[in-house]
This record gives sequence, C-alpha cells and structure tokens, in this order.
Amino acid sequence: MTEQQAHPYPVHWEADVVLRDGGIAHIRPIGPDDAGRLVDFYEKVSDESKYYRFFAPYPRLSDRDVHRFTHHDYDDRVGLAATVGGEFIATVRYDRTDDDGRAVSRSGSGTSGTNGPGGTNGTGTRAEVAFLVQDAHQGRGVASALLEHIVAVARERGILHFTAEVLPANRKMVKVFTDAGFTQQRSFTDGVVHLDLDLEPTEESVQVMRAREHRAEARSVQRLLRPGSVAVIGTGRRPGGVGRTLLRNIVEGGFTGRVFAVNTSFTDGTDIDGVPGHRSVREIGEPVDLAVIAVPADRVPEAVADCGAAGVQGLVVVAAGYSEAGEEGRARQRELVRQARGHGMRVIGPNAFGVLNTAAGVRLNASLSPGMPRSGRLGLFTQSGSIGIALLSGLHRRGAGPSSFVSAGNRADVSGNDLLQYWQDDPDTEAVLMYLESFGNPRKFTRLARRTAAAKPVVVVKGALHSGSVPAGHAVPDTRIPDSTVSALFRQAGVIRVDTVTELLDAGLFLALQPLPAGDRIAVLGNSESLGLLTYDAALTAGMRPAAPLDLTTAAGPEDFAAALAAALADPGSDAVVVTAIPRVGSEDAPDQESGDDPALAEALRATAAAAGGGKPVVVVHLALETMADRLGAPSDTPGTRIPAYSAPDRAVRTLAEAAAYASWRATAAEPGRIPEFDDIQEAAAADDVRRLLPPGAAPEGGLALGDADAATLLGRYGIQVRRALAAPDADSAVAAAARLGYPVALKTTAPHLRHRADLGGVRLDLADEGDLRRAYDELTARLGKPAELLPVVQAMAPRGVDTVIRAGVDPAAGAVLSFGLAGAPSELLGDTAHRLVPATDRDAAELVRSIRAAPILFGWRGAEPVDTDALEELLLRVSLLAADLPEVVAVDLEPVVVAARGLTVLGASVRLARPPARTDLGPRALSFF
Repeated sequence: MTEQQAHPYPVHWEADVVLRDGGIAHIRPIGPDDAGRLVDFYEKVSDESKYYRFFAPYPRLSDRDVHRFTHHDYDDRVGLAATVGGEFIATVRYDRTDDDGRAVSRSGSGTSGTNGPGGTNGTGTRAEVAFLVQDAHQGRGVASALLEHIVAVARERGILHFTAEVLPANRKMVKVFTDAGFTQQRSFTDGVVHLDLDLEPTEESVQVMRAREHRAEARSVQRLLRPGSVAVIGTGRRPGGVGRTLLRNIVEGGFTGRVFAVNTSFTDGTDIDGVPGHRSVREIGEPVDLAVIAVPADRVPEAVADCGAAGVQGLVVVAAGYSEAGEEGRARQRELVRQARGHGMRVIGPNAFGVLNTAAGVRLNASLSPGMPRSGRLGLFTQSGSIGIALLSGLHRRGAGPSSFVSAGNRADVSGNDLLQYWQDDPDTEAVLMYLESFGNPRKFTRLARRTAAAKPVVVVKGALHSGSVPAGHAVPDTRIPDSTVSALFRQAGVIRVDTVTELLDAGLFLALQPLPAGDRIAVLGNSESLGLLTYDAALTAGMRPAAPLDLTTAAGPEDFAAALAAALADPGSDAVVVTAIPRVGSEDAPDQESGDDPALAEALRATAAAAGGGKPVVVVHLALETMADRLGAPSDTPGTRIPAYSAPDRAVRTLAEAAAYASWRATAAEPGRIPEFDDIQEAAAADDVRRLLPPGAAPEGGLALGDADAATLLGRYGIQVRRALAAPDADSAVAAAARLGYPVALKTTAPHLRHRADLGGVRLDLADEGDLRRAYDELTARLGKPAELLPVVQAMAPRGVDTVIRAGVDPAAGAVLSFGLAGAPSELLGDTAHRLVPATDRDAAELVRSIRAAPILFGWRGAEPVDTDALEELLLRVSLLAADLPEVVAVDLEPVVVAARGLTVLGASVRLARPPARTDLGPRALSFF
C-alpha cells in the first residue's frame, strides 16, 4: 500500500452499468496506473467542458495534476472513472472537507478538488464533488450513473453531504444534481451556483434511480430485439451447421434489415444464399447492430473483439462449452461477459437458443427455430431451449404466437429481469410468459414483476423446485429459495404462478385472446350434462362461484349454443362463460361423429362472442372434437372472434380462476398500501442496542442469540411488548414469582426441545393459587425431568384467544421476509404460513392475516368470537419495520402471540443478530456479474 492509500484498492466499487442509450460502461476507482488514460481522456474533452470544470482555460493537465487526480487514499479522496473499451469516457472525484463546510478548493462542474496530494485527512462528513464527461458521451446518462456510485462510496466512508459549485451556463451539470432526487439546498453568489446535497436516500432519489434503470435496461434489450442489421459469425459455406441454419432462418423469416455472413475463410465478393459474406465484422464497412456468434467457444473471444472494434451493439452467443462444461467453462463464461461489456455490448447466452421478434417492422428469427412463428401479443422468456421449442410449438398449434421470444441459455448477462423492463412498455406485448429455473436477484424480480403486472399479466412456471440446485450452466448462484418464499414473492408481485408448461400455455392462450373476468362468477352451458357437472365441480375446487350448468342436450345445434351463449354474456350475474361441447347426435345436420369436427358450431360460438363486444371472457371445453380448438383459435381480422379451447374442464376453469385472481390484484395494484409510521418507535436507541450487542468484527459463527432480557428490550424499542416471564428453578421461586406477577399464572418449560410444545405437557395454565402452582410444579418436574433441565418460568396468564406465530427472517437470496401463521400444527405440520417481503405495507399485513388457509379461525369460525385482527396487523407492521430498519436483526420469532377479542399478548420471543448478507437490490444500479 502506498503512502497515499489509506485503504487497499476497493474492488467492490467496480460495476458495469447500462447507460441511457442502452450501451454499457464500466465504473471503477481511478488508480496510479491510470495516468496515461487520464491524459488521453482529457485531450478529447472540449475547451468549453474544461472551462466548466475549472472555471478558467485549462488546455492540458500538468504532471502535478495527473498525479493528484490518479493518487487517492480511497477515503478522504476518491476518484471514479467510467470506461468503455478500457478508455475513460467520464470521471468523478470527491475530496472530504471539514464539517464546518470549509472548501479546500473550487471547481467547475462541481469542484476540482485541487488540494494537494496530502488532502485534508479529515474526519468530516462533507465532501466537494466534481465531474467531467467527454463531449462525445454527453447525453448518455454517464454523469447520473457516476453520481449514484460516488454517493454510495461516500456514504460507505461516512460522508453524508456533497457540496458543488457550478457555473450557471453549465446547465447539464446543474440538471444532474437537481434531478437526482436528494434533499438539497441551492444558492447563487459571486456568479456561481452553490449546491449542497444530503446523501441520505429519499423516496424520490430511489424512484429516480429505478426509473433510470428501467429506461436504460429496456433500451439495451430493444437494441437486441429490434436491430437494423445482423451479422451471423460462423456461417459455413455448405448447408447445414448452426451458423448456416441461423442465417437461413433470419433470411427466410423475412428480416427487414440488412444481413451479413461472416467467416474467416470468406473472400471479397462471397455470396451465401444472397447474403454478402465477409472475413470479419470490421470488414463489412457499415454499422452492425446485432451479431449472432456461432463459432466454437475457443474462437468466441476473437469474434467478440472483432465486434467490439466494429461498434456492434449486442451479441447472441449460441456456442456451448461454458458453465455447463464445468469450472473451466465457467471461467470462460465470466471472461466472455467481461470482454463484451468492456466494449459496451450486452450478451444473450451463451449456449442460447436465440431470439425472435415477430413485429411487422422487424421480422427477426435469430434462433434455431425452423420457422417464423405467427405474430402474436405474448412476450416469451425461457432459460431452456427445449422448453422454448415446446412453447413456440404449443402456441403455433393453437393459432397463437409471440410478440418476441428470448431463450437465454446460461443467461450470463441478459436475464428475465431485463426482459421485464423491456416488455413493460412494449406496445406489441400484452402478456408475459416466463419459464424460470433460477433467480439472480429475487427482490429485483419481484419489484419489476409487480410494476409490469400492474399493466399487463405476467405468468411464470418455476422449474427445478426439488432438485436442490439450479441446472448446470446457469450463471446465477445456487440460492435454494424455499418454494413457499417463491410463492410469496409471486403473490406479492401479482404474478400468475402455474405449475407446468401446459398450464403456462393455457394461461397465455387465454390472456392473448380474451379479456380479464370482472369477478369469479361463472356461467356453464353445453350439450353434455356430465361434462357440465365436471366443469361445475372444477370451478368450485378452483374457488370460483359457478351457476348451475345449463344442459342444452346432445341434440343442440349451433343456433341453440349461440342463443344460450348470448344470454349468458348478457347476464349481469356472470363474469365469464364456459361452453362445454361434445359431438352432436340425433340431428340430421349433425356432422359425422368420427370426423371430430363441427365447423358450424365453432363459427356460431365465434360470431356470438364477437357480437357481444368482447367484454366478458369465453372459454370452451371440448371432448372428441379434435379440430375444435384450431377452428376457435384460427386467426381473424375481426376482433373478439378467437376463443381459447381446452380438452379438460379443470384446465379451462383453473385458467379462469388464475385470471380472475390476477384481475382482482390488478384492480388494487395502483394502491399497494403504505408503510406506517409509529410515534413510539425508538429507532436510534435500537440501533445503539445492536451496535452494543454486536460490535464490529465480533459476530460469532451463525450469529448471536440474544438473551430474553436483551431481546425484550430491543423489541420494546419498536413497541413490541413481551409478557414478562420469571425464572422458577424451584417450587419456592415459582411461588415468589407468582406473587410478584399476580394470579392466575402459567408455568412452562423453556427447554429448547420442549419450547412451544404444549402437547408434550410442558405448559400448565390457569394456576389460580399457590396450591395449584406447587402441584403443577411437582407434576411437571416428575414427568419431564429436573428443573435444571426444564428451565421453568412463571408468567401471568394472558386473555384467551388464538395462538399465532410471527417471524421475520433474512433469506440469503430474497432478503428480509415477514411470515405469519397459527401456532403449532397448522404452520409447522401443514405448512400453512404466509410470507411477504419486508418492508410490508398495511395492505400486505392485512393480506398476510387473511391468506393462510386457517384464517377463518381468526374471524369467528363456527360461531367463535372474532379476534382483534387490527392489533395483529399492527404487530406485523412493527416487526416488519424492525427488520427493515435493523438489517443485523436476521431473525425474530414471536411465539406464541395470543390474539384475543381485544388486544394481543406476546408470550415468547427470540431474536438473533448477525452481519447481514449484501442486498443486491439496494445501492447504485449495476449489472450483476456472477
């Protein structure tokens, strides 16, 4: 370490970020080896930008300047650079100042930090900040990205305020500061704008950061899915082979842009199926937006370097031999991403099946799919090529198709989160279907899915539930999120979760063709009494409210179906209609039963649904009518005429139930609730408690379990009162404790193997006097063991009520999760527990209480008195705030919480402290790098 470096090089400050235009920049600390890069960068900056930086003409940097701007202690003085292709495109620097705000220097677009190499070595909480962006890269959002990262660095080093001085004419830099969303003060003196930013994140600053992330990541995907030109690298001369197949699919799919074939063996004038061939991308001589790389893995680095030099915007890598091939392949995969991002390119793959975009103005089939699918309104993302084939094939058989499709293979870079960013605003996409086997950032997925689902449905099937690990080749770490937590994440985000690819297609087909139901009331009609009854039963099982089936008899003709359907669609008492159909019998115009066809019936149903205006969904259940689904779903220029058809009642009704639940969630999605503030919470005192109990560097393996007194004190800071329990090592101590607490009392063991196990006799309740207490004590110890083993305590009786359990725990992948259930068998044996991410809103708390299967017990089941759910929801919110405010509190367990008709009592509590895992959804925006 040099004299200047108070800290070693902070590698964790390095990050890849997506810029406003969808390009990639690498942000990293500036070090002594960057002198040459800094000089080259400065020479490319215009005189005007230099003037804004230094408030004076400053044509070149002196040797002293170069030393000053490349030597930092990574504490009082920090410099960051944004790089593309290893070269600087922008810099930012802060210099700590004294707490009285005394500036050490002045600068242009911020401050220059012209103090000497010794700096202030201060311990102040303020710093002056300065930016400089190369003119060719201004307007790309580089300064905003650098501001986010330098703010995170400053806060890590204890700096809470930035000060800056900016010339009024430097409007771009003023806008960077004022648009950041931080609390700020602004003044104007001596011809200079003085800015003071409070670096504490605000709701506005977080929203600004996430809005920028959304626009940038959506734009980066758009560059991949809507290119103006495509080059296929690895195109063979002879038909066959992956590269030649990809080229053929692009050409035959009708791609509207320019196409190029690339192979190192080509010579000038090479023609491959009418496509010009070139030795390299750089020799093409015109811009290439997307490169599809189909060469062996050992030749990919050369191809990527060629693309980077030619200014290609994005890559689809279909080559295998990466993480799925072991540790050597994993290292090769990391280098691929590092190399591509270094050139400002994003990567789909490696080991990818490819991408599709059916929009009329694009018509891109850069995949191994042999034919261009029908144009549709569904966005498809899959982590498996074989599942991708099944999805495309299934949609094609049902007369539907995607708007765009991405099969990401090892998803080393572009992931489902990126596609959610794109599809949220894509006008060609009405619903999103995803097959996921792993989560790179579950909290971010939940946030993005919730925002997307508020506008359009998101349907997910989660694979690899029970394998214990993600499939070989996936870039994401093996987080092993419990399935119950996954379900909670989806439920909170409004995601429609299905269990199979067939159900994914069922849901997608419905969402592509029909409106959402306004409620859960179903009309059932058809020409089979038995099929109608099966549909009725399936609707009840799915939680819907079906009307009695209308039997039209097997002799019913198309006009009978049309009349019944029209009446059901006009009936205000139904929200959706299920038509059941079997081949007609007993009619002269009935089709041959062996043909499995009834074109007149299909046409009558389509015409009737269209005439009704399409305001209410219609689905068809058919048996022995093999062509019915094709006829009902056949493309048409008339809106509202296409009807999804299913071969089993449960599939149709389950799809309706999922759509109805989503519609209900979406109706209130605009009001997710609020995170309340409680006046009695002592947040600062609680933080002091945590620092005292868990000093830096002193966390034991597995964390620190607090004693009862410390746990009660910490919980009390958040208004969570635990009923006092007094130790009773012998009968006399128990009697003395009861005298202090007042009868009636409870006697219970706190031994770990008996805790909360009333079924094993470890609890005695309603002990009214000393005699009862002594007898209970003798019985307890005689049956279960010595007092030293049982650790008995005496506690005042709580009002009668329902025993519940509330927990908050930190999942390594999902972060802090709040859980609720009834104590004992319902939650422990049956898994009847509900979960929500922290921090929970008041709406989340209400849903937690009501979403467990045993919830009716809380609301007066079988004539019982309802309990105080308002008090219960408040307790849930207090626990949520504690977990959100104090990340070192990695586990809270309140059991039992006895909820009475009025009020509640926390009878047992445990708290564990530990150093929390890093939160990947907080801090400055950055691309993951696994």
